[in-house]
Amino acid sequence: MENIQAISREQEKLARYAKALSHPVRIYIVELLSSSACCFSGDLDKVLPIARSTLSQHLKELKNAGLIQGEIEYPKIRYCLNKKKWEEAKKMFFNLFKR
Repeated sequence: MENIQAISREQEKLARYAKALSHPVRIYIVELLSSSACCFSGDLDKVLPIARSTLSQHLKELKNAGLIQGEIEYPKIRYCLNKKKWEEAKKMFFNLFKR
């Protein structure tokens, strides 16, 4: 087994994506957003049986990883997949599992 010389930026980015996708609710949110153009935070409240504060934390985790983006359309926030980052994440996961 080789010694780890240094963790690359690519590995750090892939780990951030993996962490963001490491909860079933976040997977569900991504699935919802991938099947529609966008979704308002209030609509997510209706389909997910979790507290708003918990939903906010999950959305924040996905947003911090760059997988989703949100725009304020007062009084709600409209969430969409960040297609550029999502494509990047898919390629990175594909390359990881291809090895």
